[in-house]
Amino acid sequence: MTDTSPPYNHTRAKRNVTVLVLAQAFLGAQMAMMFVVGGLAGQSLASNVCFATLPISLIVLGSMLTASPLSAIMQRFGRRTGFFIGAAAGACGAAIGGYGLYLASFPIFLLGSFVSGIYMSAQGFYRFAAADTASDDFRPKAISYVMAGGLASAVIGPQLVKVTSQAMVVPFLGTYLAIIALNLFGALLFLFLDIPKPEPETADSPRGRTRWELITTPRIAVAVICATVSYALMNLVMTSTPLAVVGCGFTQGNAADIVTGHVLAMFAPSFFTGHLIARFGVERIMGLGLLILASAGLVAMQGVELENFFIALILLGLGWNFGFIGATSMLAASHEPQERGRMQGLNDLIVFGGVTMASLASGGLMNCSGGSPQAGWTSVNLAMTPFLALAGGALIWLLLRPKET
Repeated sequence: MTDTSPPYNHTRAKRNVTVLVLAQAFLGAQMAMMFVVGGLAGQSLASNVCFATLPISLIVLGSMLTASPLSAIMQRFGRRTGFFIGAAAGACGAAIGGYGLYLASFPIFLLGSFVSGIYMSAQGFYRFAAADTASDDFRPKAISYVMAGGLASAVIGPQLVKVTSQAMVVPFLGTYLAIIALNLFGALLFLFLDIPKPEPETADSPRGRTRWELITTPRIAVAVICATVSYALMNLVMTSTPLAVVGCGFTQGNAADIVTGHVLAMFAPSFFTGHLIARFGVERIMGLGLLILASAGLVAMQGVELENFFIALILLGLGWNFGFIGATSMLAASHEPQERGRMQGLNDLIVFGGVTMASLASGGLMNCSGGSPQAGWTSVNLAMTPFLALAGGALIWLLLRPKET
């Protein structure tokens, strides 16, 4: 039955935010785990080290290809159904990936990574689900609080990697078994989610804009560009980080600690990002995010000592937070409820398409350019430049346009 009660109920909104924060914290830990070990496991299984980060690319590709179908499912059957599908796929993907590790089969491991991408796609909708029952004033804060749940995942995920990665004879197999458990138990959280199902469409229902009309709306177009650039560049650099850290003579534990610092920086600011957006405007916060991303690349190219890795990855996380949450807030305020299914699916299709290309490029730049880990790491960070220019130019163009009514 369709719930027709008023959607913008503050008590309901706070309850949903709480559930989604917990889901981001516990279920979301698996993404940090796979990003820490995916490239290292791929490096041990692949016949060519240029394909070391292909498992991470397949995760993002799976997310990209399933974003629109998942969005349509949520539009028809509700958020809870889509999130249960995501958790089930996370468990199945980890099981397939673990089997691939057991057999030392790179193709099977890649298949597991692709299936895990369905979970990543579902997790991407947590932020939009937080906005569904929130008022206009509470919406940016709701999105920020849900993203802040990643703060716990930043601690839980890499620490679980430390405990599980070498716990079994087959390296990293224990990590994938832990991911299965996270999905099975974490899915129970969605039993407490209280988001009304969208009303079924009738002949008299407002249809809203087409996908083309939506994506050519200036504020939506700029939001999608900035979200894509912020997420893709963060992924480009983060995917190569464990390979660069280990390649420069440091340990897997050092790599896990650096990723922990990075993910903390991604999500810790979320406690106040929504307040900053409300006070200073979404455009300023997005612009600040792009500037911080650029500074991360500059720090990374100054050297390959541990402090360079830590500072660069912390700045990378902070820049992603401002850029991506700002873009999400701008997008959520720029479309109508009846447009939610098509616009949010289209947004994540484009965003994760960009992230897929970035993760594919990451391994090639890191392992197959310059002949050394140091040269590869420099190439990865230099590659950020044209895309930051694109996003910055789009944001300036939007600010110079006459205000829309």
